[in-house]
Amino acid sequence: MKTRERILFTTLALFNECGEPNVTTLQIADEMDISPGNLYYHFKNKTEILSELFNWYEKEIGEILEVPETSLTGEDQWLFLHLIFEVIARYQFLYQDLVNVLSRHDKLANRFRKIINKKTKASEKICKNLAEQGILNASDKEIETLCKSIVLTATYWISFSTVVDGKECDSTLNKGVYQVMTLVLPYLREEEREQLKEMGEAYL
Repeated sequence: MKTRERILFTTLALFNECGEPNVTTLQIADEMDISPGNLYYHFKNKTEILSELFNWYEKEIGEILEVPETSLTGEDQWLFLHLIFEVIARYQFLYQDLVNVLSRHDKLANRFRKIINKKTKASEKICKNLAEQGILNASDKEIETLCKSIVLTATYWISFSTVVDGKECDSTLNKGVYQVMTLVLPYLREEEREQLKEMGEAYL
């Protein structure tokens, strides 16, 4: 692995463990056992590293948010949420201290707002697809409100679980997916509702 990639992977791990505001370039260099000058050769400062990591995040989340133009099922929605939460877990430093991080990086804040909008539109697309098939029973207004709740819960789940449980773990992410699906359950047709309840019990 090239030094530039090592810097990015090391920084991501440190950001997730310690929080982005608490990590310095000297700490990154020390963790990698390289000189600060070697690090600065690849990145002028921590903001450049953060920007590149955000590019990674933006690309990964963007691919998931491209919802296919096909008939979907409740299981497809479950998979969609699981993939979203996997990306959130890989870049959890963004979500653990979201307001603080974005308040200090205006350009990233604007890009993150666009991602939030894309998450909402992707959720609406899935829910409307299910409604058109008669799987989900909700009006357009209810779907709009439901999808805002879905995105809200997914976005702040890590912060919430960190406060309640002390630290993030794999089971916490599973609980996050299940928590979001409980928002959808009341609107589902009886058959799909029972299927998702069974999936949820096995998932947890």
